[in-house]
Amino acid sequence: MAHVVPGRHTVDNSTDIVVLLIGARINKWWLLPLAFPILSRMTRMLAELQADPESGLLGAQSFGLGGMVQYWRSVDHLVAYAEDRQKEHKPTATRFFQKLFKGSVAGVWHEIYVARAGCYEGYYVNMPSYALSSVRPFVPAVGALATTRGRLHGLAKEAGAQAA
Repeated sequence: MAHVVPGRHTVDNSTDIVVLLIGARINKWWLLPLAFPILSRMTRMLAELQADPESGLLGAQSFGLGGMVQYWRSVDHLVAYAEDRQKEHKPTATRFFQKLFKGSVAGVWHEIYVARAGCYEGYYVNMPSYALSSVRPFVPAVGALATTRGRLHGLAKEAGAQAA
Protein backbone atom coordinates (compact mmCIF):
# COMPACT_ATOMS: atom_id res chain seq x y z
CA MET A 1 0.00 0.00 0.00
CA ALA A 2 1.25 3.49 -0.85
CA HIS A 3 2.61 5.74 1.88
CA VAL A 4 -0.10 8.12 3.13
CA VAL A 5 1.05 11.70 3.62
CA PRO A 6 -0.91 13.00 6.61
CA GLY A 7 -2.52 16.43 6.54
CA ARG A 8 -3.69 18.80 3.83
CA HIS A 9 -1.49 19.23 0.76
CA THR A 10 -1.50 20.71 -2.69
CA VAL A 11 1.00 20.51 -5.53
CA ASP A 12 3.72 22.90 -6.58
CA ASN A 13 2.12 24.54 -9.63
CA SER A 14 5.04 26.78 -10.55
CA THR A 15 5.56 25.26 -14.00
CA ASP A 16 3.34 24.70 -17.02
CA ILE A 17 2.06 21.18 -17.52
CA VAL A 18 0.16 19.40 -20.30
CA VAL A 19 -2.59 16.97 -19.37
CA LEU A 20 -3.63 14.31 -21.88
CA LEU A 21 -6.78 12.30 -21.25
CA ILE A 22 -6.85 9.33 -23.62
CA GLY A 23 -8.93 6.25 -24.04
CA ALA A 24 -10.38 3.64 -26.31
CA ARG A 25 -13.50 1.56 -26.38
CA ILE A 26 -14.59 -1.62 -28.06
CA ASN A 27 -17.82 -0.95 -29.97
CA LYS A 28 -18.36 -4.54 -31.08
CA TRP A 29 -17.35 -6.68 -28.11
CA TRP A 30 -17.52 -9.92 -30.08
CA LEU A 31 -14.63 -8.59 -32.20
CA LEU A 32 -12.40 -8.01 -29.16
CA PRO A 33 -9.86 -10.61 -30.38
CA LEU A 34 -9.32 -8.41 -33.46
CA ALA A 35 -8.92 -5.22 -31.42
CA PHE A 36 -6.94 -6.46 -28.42
CA PRO A 37 -3.51 -6.86 -30.10
CA ILE A 38 -3.57 -3.22 -31.22
CA LEU A 39 -5.16 -1.71 -28.12
CA SER A 40 -2.72 -3.55 -25.86
CA ARG A 41 0.15 -1.57 -27.40
CA MET A 42 -0.42 1.24 -24.86
CA THR A 43 1.69 -0.77 -22.41
CA ARG A 44 4.59 -0.79 -24.89
CA MET A 45 4.19 2.94 -25.55
CA LEU A 46 4.32 3.75 -21.84
CA ALA A 47 7.38 1.54 -21.32
CA GLU A 48 9.10 3.24 -24.24
CA LEU A 49 8.29 6.70 -22.85
CA GLN A 50 9.27 5.87 -19.28
CA ALA A 51 12.60 4.48 -20.47
CA ASP A 52 13.42 7.85 -22.08
CA PRO A 53 13.43 10.76 -19.60
CA GLU A 54 13.86 13.18 -22.52
CA SER A 55 10.49 12.07 -23.99
CA GLY A 56 8.69 14.65 -21.86
CA LEU A 57 6.26 12.22 -20.24
CA LEU A 58 6.11 13.09 -16.55
CA GLY A 59 3.78 10.26 -15.56
CA ALA A 60 0.59 8.37 -16.34
CA GLN A 61 -2.25 6.82 -14.42
CA SER A 62 -4.93 4.43 -15.66
CA PHE A 63 -8.64 5.11 -15.17
CA GLY A 64 -9.17 1.37 -15.43
CA LEU A 65 -10.49 -0.20 -18.61
CA GLY A 66 -10.59 2.27 -21.43
CA GLY A 67 -8.82 5.40 -20.23
CA MET A 68 -5.83 7.08 -18.69
CA VAL A 69 -4.40 10.45 -17.79
CA GLN A 70 -0.90 11.38 -18.86
CA TYR A 71 1.11 14.38 -17.71
CA TRP A 72 3.59 15.93 -20.15
CA ARG A 73 6.29 18.58 -19.89
CA SER A 74 5.04 20.40 -23.02
CA VAL A 75 2.84 20.14 -26.10
CA ASP A 76 6.02 19.98 -28.19
CA HIS A 77 7.14 16.83 -26.33
CA LEU A 78 3.70 15.22 -26.73
CA VAL A 79 3.43 15.98 -30.45
CA ALA A 80 7.04 14.96 -31.14
CA TYR A 81 6.34 11.53 -29.66
CA ALA A 82 2.98 11.12 -31.40
CA GLU A 83 4.46 11.93 -34.82
CA ASP A 84 7.77 10.03 -34.55
CA ARG A 85 7.60 7.10 -36.99
CA GLN A 86 10.49 5.38 -35.16
CA LYS A 87 8.52 5.20 -31.89
CA GLU A 88 5.68 2.84 -30.99
CA HIS A 89 2.76 5.32 -31.29
CA LYS A 90 2.74 6.27 -34.97
CA PRO A 91 2.79 2.75 -36.48
CA THR A 92 0.29 1.55 -33.87
CA ALA A 93 -2.08 4.44 -34.63
CA THR A 94 -1.78 3.75 -38.36
CA ARG A 95 -2.67 0.05 -37.85
CA PHE A 96 -5.52 1.02 -35.52
CA PHE A 97 -7.13 3.31 -38.07
CA GLN A 98 -6.66 0.85 -40.93
CA LYS A 99 -8.00 -2.22 -39.11
CA LEU A 100 -10.50 -1.02 -36.55
CA PHE A 101 -12.02 2.25 -37.71
CA LYS A 102 -13.52 1.08 -40.99
CA GLY A 103 -15.86 -1.38 -39.31
CA SER A 104 -16.35 0.76 -36.19
CA VAL A 105 -14.93 -2.16 -34.19
CA ALA A 106 -13.26 0.25 -31.77
CA GLY A 107 -13.08 3.94 -31.07
CA VAL A 108 -10.44 6.19 -29.57
CA TRP A 109 -10.58 9.61 -27.97
CA HIS A 110 -8.24 12.11 -26.41
CA GLU A 111 -8.38 15.56 -24.87
CA ILE A 112 -5.38 17.82 -24.28
CA TYR A 113 -5.27 20.60 -21.71
CA VAL A 114 -2.41 23.05 -21.36
CA ALA A 115 -2.28 24.17 -17.74
CA ARG A 116 -0.23 27.31 -17.19
CA ALA A 117 1.83 27.82 -14.04
CA GLY A 118 -0.39 28.97 -11.20
CA CYS A 119 -3.56 28.04 -13.11
CA TYR A 120 -4.04 24.46 -11.91
CA GLU A 121 -4.28 22.88 -8.51
CA GLY A 122 -4.68 19.62 -6.72
CA TYR A 123 -5.89 19.13 -3.18
CA TYR A 124 -5.07 16.05 -1.12
CA VAL A 125 -6.02 15.21 2.46
CA ASN A 126 -4.36 12.18 4.04
CA MET A 127 -3.47 10.79 0.62
CA PRO A 128 -0.49 9.07 -0.92
CA SER A 129 1.06 10.59 -4.02
CA TYR A 130 -1.72 10.26 -6.59
CA ALA A 131 -2.66 11.69 -10.00
CA LEU A 132 -1.10 15.16 -10.40
CA SER A 133 0.80 14.83 -7.12
CA SER A 134 2.63 11.85 -8.62
CA VAL A 135 4.37 14.19 -11.07
CA ARG A 136 4.52 17.48 -9.12
CA PRO A 137 5.86 17.89 -5.56
CA PHE A 138 3.52 17.90 -2.56
CA VAL A 139 3.33 21.26 -0.76
CA PRO A 140 1.54 21.84 2.55
CA ALA A 141 -1.82 23.54 1.91
CA VAL A 142 -1.34 26.30 4.48
CA GLY A 143 -1.44 30.08 4.42
CA ALA A 144 -2.31 31.37 0.95
CA LEU A 145 -2.41 27.77 -0.31
CA ALA A 146 -5.16 26.78 2.15
CA THR A 147 -7.91 27.80 -0.28
CA THR A 148 -8.66 26.95 -3.89
CA ARG A 149 -8.50 30.64 -4.80
CA GLY A 150 -5.08 30.91 -3.17
CA ARG A 151 -3.78 27.83 -4.96
CA LEU A 152 -4.98 29.24 -8.28
CA HIS A 153 -2.98 32.44 -7.86
CA GLY A 154 -2.08 32.46 -11.56
CA LEU A 155 -5.72 32.97 -12.52
CA ALA A 156 -5.88 36.13 -10.40
CA LYS A 157 -2.73 37.43 -12.12
CA GLU A 158 -4.21 36.65 -15.56
CA ALA A 159 -7.49 38.41 -14.69
CA GLY A 160 -5.58 41.47 -13.47
CA ALA A 161 -3.49 41.57 -16.65
CA GLN A 162 -6.60 41.31 -18.83
CA ALA A 163 -8.34 44.12 -16.92
CA ALA A 164 -5.37 46.46 -17.42
